[in-house]
Amino acid sequence: MRRYLAPVLFIALSFAALMRGATAANTLVYVGTYTGENKGKGIYLYELRGTALEPRGLAAETPSPSFLEIDLKRRLLFAVNEVDRFEDKKTGSVSAFRIDPTTGRLTLINQQPSMGTAPCHLVLDRTGRNLIVANYSSGSVAVIPVATDGRLGEPSCVIQHTGQGGTPRQKGPHAHCVTLDAANTFAFVCDLGLDKIMAYRLDAARGQLTAAEPAFAMLKPGSGPRHMAFRPDGKFAYVVNELNSTVTTFAYAAATGKLTEIRTDSTLPPGFDGKNTCAEVAVHPSGKWLYGSNRGRDSIAIFAIDAKKGTLKYVGDEATGGNQPRHFALDPSAKMLAVANQGSNSVFLRVIDPATGRLQPATSKTEVPWPVCVVFLPPTR
Repeated sequence: MRRYLAPVLFIALSFAALMRGATAANTLVYVGTYTGENKGKGIYLYELRGTALEPRGLAAETPSPSFLEIDLKRRLLFAVNEVDRFEDKKTGSVSAFRIDPTTGRLTLINQQPSMGTAPCHLVLDRTGRNLIVANYSSGSVAVIPVATDGRLGEPSCVIQHTGQGGTPRQKGPHAHCVTLDAANTFAFVCDLGLDKIMAYRLDAARGQLTAAEPAFAMLKPGSGPRHMAFRPDGKFAYVVNELNSTVTTFAYAAATGKLTEIRTDSTLPPGFDGKNTCAEVAVHPSGKWLYGSNRGRDSIAIFAIDAKKGTLKYVGDEATGGNQPRHFALDPSAKMLAVANQGSNSVFLRVIDPATGRLQPATSKTEVPWPVCVVFLPPTR
């Protein structure tokens, strides 16, 4: 019973906090949630003060904003709405919001269909002209144009994946994330259902995706690729695999978009035999460390990255202070990690040791109803 009373109390308290307003001089933090009975109401706002998150209330009420993307230059926020119906059609949706420069609150600009069911991830291309959306349940990818003022246009490209894998979770395609290379030339889609990283050439001017050559990189059957991150120098890419709790390292050829597998490492410590699935992956801006989240083990796995080879060395893992860490993000200074524990209605901040990359014990716990995504907005300078 306590699990469901906490979000209700939190909403009431944070609404009062919102009325005080956020401080524009500090970094703001937005948390996307799953909505519905005993869950969140939409996107929640916090203010980062030292190593604590101070609640500023509900920034916007919107259905299941399970992944967020921020445009720093235009002060815009985009969110998928992970639903299966929008305007009486079988599709999810994408929402665009304007960020108030003083309070941080969100004003809806407009919405568009995601052209697939249960959209779970989106990314803004580096020109700011296009959002690329991954639809999990339908296994499709869509490009949604973005106008100068942030208004979303009608989808300009839709690609439907086909096929299946060999496990019960892989009876069809499940597009789980979209990752762009540094040149904004190629878009990569992790498809959990196909055990493939689909590769597309991006035409940002026209809002179109076309199959690259090669069209995909294959992973070991039953891997379930979920999220992907590049090392800052663009020479290597890392894919966290949900179903077999591993991270696969790829060498990346920027000229052709080709991913070449180097090796795969477990995210779990030796001897662990419990149930576990992975969720998020991130590379530290220094390029020295990689982090991956374990759900079941409920930890953040830490790897050291070989500067020349790009390979990973398991350093250890740290508890997340909660259950089912769905997503995590580095703060703008890259000195802290914010972990969204979906199963325990909380976000924990962890301080990164600058010498080892390890995470210091939790310094701050914030109650959040069903958190699934965390993003940071640094102050304007």
